Amino acid sequence: MDVYAAEVIGTGILILLGDGVVANVVLRQTKGESSGWLVITTGWGLAVAMAVYAVGWISGAHINPAVTVGLAVAGEFDWAMVPGYVLAQFAGAGIGALLVFVGYYNHFQATEEPALKLAVFCTGPEIRNNTVNLGTEVIGTFLLVFGIISIVLGGGEAFGEAASVDLAEAWSAGTWPLIVGFLVWAIGLSLGGPTGYAINPARDLGPRIMHAILPIPGKGSSDWGYAWIPVVGPLLGGVLGGLAGAGLLLL
Repeated sequence: MDVYAAEVIGTGILILLGDGVVANVVLRQTKGESSGWLVITTGWGLAVAMAVYAVGWISGAHINPAVTVGLAVAGEFDWAMVPGYVLAQFAGAGIGALLVFVGYYNHFQATEEPALKLAVFCTGPEIRNNTVNLGTEVIGTFLLVFGIISIVLGGGEAFGEAASVDLAEAWSAGTWPLIVGFLVWAIGLSLGGPTGYAINPARDLGPRIMHAILPIPGKGSSDWGYAWIPVVGPLLGGVLGGLAGAGLLLL
């Protein structure tokens, strides 16, 4: 399979399961209604792990432009492949969001609050302060990218076709995708409260676009005034995480 197609599929799985768990918790008359933040963060962590298991052996399962850019900054991914990976990730995110909308259509109809419908697709701050919200996304994504480099590359394992180590070595143990899922779970539990921890431009902007164009009953605004923060913040965090990871690999 082509690595770009793998990124579409992997990111689609991420959003289908990730936005799906949010829909299950926040929309009305679902089996998981009001089951809470622990369910959401657990669902996202498992979503990452399952997506990486699904396509990591093909593309490395970056499934996140911040990870792709961070690995390129660290010298562990070919810059020439970055645009294709990012486009594939946005396409997959849109497809995943569409599938969540189809699966939960009746519950979108049963939910009156536009804010809850928007929350299924994208993140938003609990206290709106652009500077602090941006910083929160930078910190969370820095930890994500630095953590991935530490877990995957620091152990001598590869992270994609264009990485500096043989891809086959990445699957010798078969545990690192689950550990990366645990990392995302930890970030959500510890740092997700202020902004909902987008830590992934495609995860937020792709579904936000779908929210804007899909015929969601009573959906309200897509909050475009905030939309730049979960794009710029993760990209900055990814660059910083990649630089710190490169330094770690030199030790």
